[in-house]
Amino acid sequence: MSHRLDNDADMPLMAHFAELRTRFIRIFAAVIVVFLALVGFSRELYDLISNPLVALLPSEASLIATDVASGFLAPIKLTFFVALFITVPFLIAQIWGFVSPALYKHEKRTALPLLLSAIVLFYVGVAFAYFVVLVPALKFFVMFAPDNVLPMTDIQSYLDFVIKLFAVFGVMFEIPVATLLLVLMRIVTPQSLVDKRRYIIVGCFFIAAIVTPPDGASMLMLAIPMCLLFEAGLFMARLLVKDESADNPTTD
Repeated sequence: MSHRLDNDADMPLMAHFAELRTRFIRIFAAVIVVFLALVGFSRELYDLISNPLVALLPSEASLIATDVASGFLAPIKLTFFVALFITVPFLIAQIWGFVSPALYKHEKRTALPLLLSAIVLFYVGVAFAYFVVLVPALKFFVMFAPDNVLPMTDIQSYLDFVIKLFAVFGVMFEIPVATLLLVLMRIVTPQSLVDKRRYIIVGCFFIAAIVTPPDGASMLMLAIPMCLLFEAGLFMARLLVKDESADNPTTD
């Protein structure tokens, strides 16, 4: 009997649930601790993400709060999402700690780099959205506002827009990891991905057109990296499949 099956047999089902609950409690506690550490800087955090828009608004315009509580709730909501953002590595570590005992050694050697890559790519995607995409997207909205309309955005609406933009780019930058996982799970092969490359590229542009703001620049800033990330994932998948074929590893 394999080492993985021995581990599963030694731990009853309720023990798995107990460990899972413990790890969720740790994740929740970590988010709360980071949130409490940052909540005193919630206004500064909101200023950080709103400055790109404020710099583009006319001198007589500003961000507004259309709800009585939104001036308080919007920075608090942002602080919570920042706490989640910061604790992503800890969250992944807890998930890894839960699933890793059930993996074979060669599965661990493959899965761990994928997890680390997923964390890095998520942060790169969010940074790309903030430093490269956000300002051109905001310029589009401000530039095309009618002359008799003074752009004054609600702070809650702006926060929702920014969070969606960051989440979209963070998730889409996981394409190389998703590509490798599909190949490793034998759902697709590198050759089948090559054969469907043209459709995948069209799909990238289609998805980018749906999830990004309605300007061509933002769409291209997402679609082009998506295509390049797909090619990077495909390249790594080819290398991985070639290495597996050369080594011909055996399971326990």
